[in-house]
Amino acid sequence: MLLFVIVAMGLLMGAAIHVSLPVFLAATAAITLWLLAFGTREGLARAKRR
Repeated sequence: MLLFVIVAMGLLMGAAIHVSLPVFLAATAAITLWLLAFGTREGLARAKRR
């Protein structure tokens, strides 16, 4: 699993080098918002189960 994460990070960082800074920042913001929404949804679901 750790090897998969390291390879995925290498691919994503390599792809980030080839795009402009505004595109990279927009993609970063979109991913961050998605992760925050996912974490919030999972946290609420876990709280309801208790």
